Amino acid sequence: MNARKNKKVASIALLAILASSRLLAQSTTPSPQAFSTTIYFDYSFNATNDGYLTGLDTAKALNNKFAFRRAYLTYENKISDDLKFRFRLDADNVNAVDAKGKKDDKMRPFVKHLYLDWAGLLPNSTLKIGMVDTITFKLAEDRWGCRSVAKTLTDGYKDITGVDIRASSADLGANFTGAISKGLRYGFMVTNGEGYSHPELNKYKKFAGQVQVVPVAGLSFVGYAETERLSDSAAARLDKVDAFFDMVPNLNISGEWFIYDSDNNKNAADLSHYNVRGFSIFGTYKIIIDKLNIFVRFDNYRPNSTDSDKDMSLVIAGLDWAPIQSSWKIQPNVWFYNYKDANKKSDMVVNLTFFLSF
Repeated sequence: MNARKNKKVASIALLAILASSRLLAQSTTPSPQAFSTTIYFDYSFNATNDGYLTGLDTAKALNNKFAFRRAYLTYENKISDDLKFRFRLDADNVNAVDAKGKKDDKMRPFVKHLYLDWAGLLPNSTLKIGMVDTITFKLAEDRWGCRSVAKTLTDGYKDITGVDIRASSADLGANFTGAISKGLRYGFMVTNGEGYSHPELNKYKKFAGQVQVVPVAGLSFVGYAETERLSDSAAARLDKVDAFFDMVPNLNISGEWFIYDSDNNKNAADLSHYNVRGFSIFGTYKIIIDKLNIFVRFDNYRPNSTDSDKDMSLVIAGLDWAPIQSSWKIQPNVWFYNYKDANKKSDMVVNLTFFLSF
């Protein structure tokens, strides 16, 4: 009898061990659902105090500051092998005024991404629907690899020049990207055109397409074109070319060029003709792989084709250092602004950027 009890107890114990082992195995299996956070944080000061920008009273008053530039919280769910879902919150300062007239500078969250990603329509393709990331400068941004330091040329054009070329990193609509072969890739997009921070304001849509050609490994070219009707009598167009070179080990050299033309700008009272253009050349070199990189970038801006005095350039240089692992980076960088107008003195701004991702 005791032997039977012992066998029964042993059987129950064995089942309990097997069950707990299975639960443990399940708990250590990667979940298809994941949360992640990315933060860009700066300490900045002006190395000049009499430049076109750094000579302003507001710039002098802020010549020693800490600031969060971006804070992302992302939820992703891999529903199946072909279907994914993403919800991303972004946060920045809106410089708002509350109902009582009090200034409110708190960082406010807003929706940046909210889309379904379906990979089952065609082989080697993905279809995103909702508030999607745009294809306008996605490839250039991936190659630049230092979004924590600066936006790419097209993405940050308005921030530098004040001229809006209606290029946004996210928008309501859909994009479809894929590859026909290793040497030929494509992308299409239709969106509202207002970007992620504004609702649709009219019945018109923005249409865009791109083709990436890879003639040999380590060299590729991207052609991009978009058109957008702004009203019954006005339209805008953006054409863009990228080139990526990484045939030398640990070295990446890339270029981005664009031209933007808008009928609304041509009809402006102070301009007889108007187009916007610019180009960017940037490179990164891996001094110690996964540990220390150096980056250099040159941007050229022509915000008004009828007034060359508005032309300017920007040089960005710095280090990308991961002291422990890639989730934490320290990126000291310098921005040097130069202006075609001889009456505008150059500016130099120094930043110590902290990149956190976990």
